[in-house]
Amino acid sequence: MNLKHIFRKGTDSEAPTLLLLHGTGGDENDLLPLANRIYPGASVLSVRGNVLENGMPRFFQRLAEGVFDEEDLVYRTQELHDFLDQAAVTYQIERDNIVAVGYSNGANIAGSLLFHYPNPLKGAILYHPMVPRRGIALPDMSAIPVFIGAGTNDPICTAQETEELNRLLTEAGADVTVHWDSYGHQLTVKEVEASAAWFTEMFRK
Repeated sequence: MNLKHIFRKGTDSEAPTLLLLHGTGGDENDLLPLANRIYPGASVLSVRGNVLENGMPRFFQRLAEGVFDEEDLVYRTQELHDFLDQAAVTYQIERDNIVAVGYSNGANIAGSLLFHYPNPLKGAILYHPMVPRRGIALPDMSAIPVFIGAGTNDPICTAQETEELNRLLTEAGADVTVHWDSYGHQLTVKEVEASAAWFTEMFRK
């Protein structure tokens, strides 16, 4: 298990484990408060990206702002996928009961899991994600609900980018919910509240 991480056992053994994936420059501590807002009873697996960009942790390399190094993206996506397989055994969590919660770069690596593997997650909360890759065949996502938090004034993840990702996921069969805020790339309280309500509706009925 070569990714730095924090595992916190939850009180609700039936709830999905929350896989927390930070944005550029963050670490495994950044999104822990979000887990309590989304569902405090869930187990939490919070991971630090294995790539450094000017000293800032990331989950994969990029060539420029908004331009992904696709070769590294594929490699790091497999690295995370393998890590989840190992973590499920180590921490005795159900491999098919993991919901990703990712912001920015973390949302992109979570999206890449969905793009490259069949049923790698039970669901995903993606705050300000981009399209991970284009021009590839996507697996069947018909059993996967996805929440996307987006900003109408986001200069990094534009409204057009969000709509394209929504279309690609929907065409692959995912049940996509998009929440819009009239802000930029920052994570907002309204986004978090909306994603928590979505999580309750999808997984805590």
